[in-house]
Amino acid sequence: MLFNSYEFLFYFLPLTLGVFFALSGYRCLRTAAAWLALVSIAFYGYWSPRYILLLMGSIIANFAAGQVILRYLARGDKPAAKRVLILALVADLGALGWFKYANFFVDSANAVVGTGWSLPAIVLPIGISFFTFTQIAFLVDTYQGKVREPRFIPYVLFVTYFPHLIAGPVLHHAEMMPQFARDETYRFRLDNFLVGTGFFLMGLFKKVILADGIQPFVAPVFDAPAGVHLTLIEAWGGALAYTLQLYFDFSGYSDMAIGLSKMFNVDLPLNFNSPYKARNIVDFWRRWHMTLSRFLRDYLYFALGGNRKGSVLRYVNLMATMLLGGLWHGAGWTFVIWGGLHGCYLIINHFWQALRHGQDPEHSTAAGRMASLLLTFLCVVVAWVFFRATSVDAALRVLGAMAGAGGLIVPLEWQPLLGSLRDGITFGHLDVFAGVRQLGWTALLLAMAWGLPNSQEIMARLRTGHLAVASWPYALCWAALGGSAVVVLLLAAINASHGVSEFIYFNF
Repeated sequence: MLFNSYEFLFYFLPLTLGVFFALSGYRCLRTAAAWLALVSIAFYGYWSPRYILLLMGSIIANFAAGQVILRYLARGDKPAAKRVLILALVADLGALGWFKYANFFVDSANAVVGTGWSLPAIVLPIGISFFTFTQIAFLVDTYQGKVREPRFIPYVLFVTYFPHLIAGPVLHHAEMMPQFARDETYRFRLDNFLVGTGFFLMGLFKKVILADGIQPFVAPVFDAPAGVHLTLIEAWGGALAYTLQLYFDFSGYSDMAIGLSKMFNVDLPLNFNSPYKARNIVDFWRRWHMTLSRFLRDYLYFALGGNRKGSVLRYVNLMATMLLGGLWHGAGWTFVIWGGLHGCYLIINHFWQALRHGQDPEHSTAAGRMASLLLTFLCVVVAWVFFRATSVDAALRVLGAMAGAGGLIVPLEWQPLLGSLRDGITFGHLDVFAGVRQLGWTALLLAMAWGLPNSQEIMARLRTGHLAVASWPYALCWAALGGSAVVVLLLAAINASHGVSEFIYFNF
């Protein structure tokens, strides 16, 4: 079930909210939490009921492992607790490896060794990377004494909580479950409901109108047959279109997840913070998929040694972390190369900062800051080509055209717009570029990504402090605006979308 589907908007969400707060109103708080866990499992099973067994098997196994770790720690037997932790992590990563990477490794071995091995078709269960990483973090935190969860139903809710289950954010037990232990969570709060609605509507607009609006300009470039001759404008048009589609698609999902959770008085961690405004690649990864970056830093980079053993090993650890982070996104060499590129970017960035002795880039000139932003954005765009391409050859073909290998041919419809500048320019029909319409979409979305405040900044300005439930004139204004926005956006969604499209990160 998708956040932007009619089943979710008109049936699942109203029913879930209504029953949750009805049970809470009768002070059946545990029952309300159990209801939320139950409907979250149903939300997951709507995609494929048979994978409920996989989800619940993973939950039961990890919860049991956590209890055994707690018992060993209580006895002071930390080596035994560590052995249980390692066994559980191997099981988690083994299940993830089988469903996500088995065919990739077999195909890679066949290509290298020349064998003809094959596996039966393996369907990737939706959200497996996210609920696996969430539980890995829980087990490690349990072993380190940071959390303890002896109750099964709250643990099920922690893992399955539907606003984050399919595509994140990657949660920590310590930042989520204390919220479900508070009585305030189970009281309907108009201010939180309106704030959550605002986030959700902004996310819905980003997904349905912006991301899906520019999506038609992506496939003609990246899915073009090998014999199609791409020109410079076509290749850059497709690369920028995907760069913006992915940005608004993931930003929209993140806003919708935060908004949905806020309706239940639960705050999810921030996961997206205007990453295209970053002036270096380190800052980009502090803004893009922030909870995944945090997970990779805390449970992989630091586990490898971080920067504790000198700069050379620091760079090795950075590269290893990004290569594995790339592989986490997908079972393909294109994702490995994408991760490797970002590893190289980070190494160069850290080396450059070391040369500058940590000088703050904010102290540079306006021209310097703009150059840093554009250079960072260019590096990100180049890497996204591998992220989207169906193969390494396809990615190199697009990058070659972006470098000018396909020549410069300008759309014929631009001829009147260029006036005297058209002398010496080759005009012609471009098969995979939509001309002024595509240029307009690209310019509009770039201006929004670079020039407008993000969702959390907008909501902070609108709230101007916490909205009290008793301030009914202000609340009624919010309700009227929110209701109007719902109607407008739903009508726009019906008219503008050709069916309900999945979020891109659902594939990971």
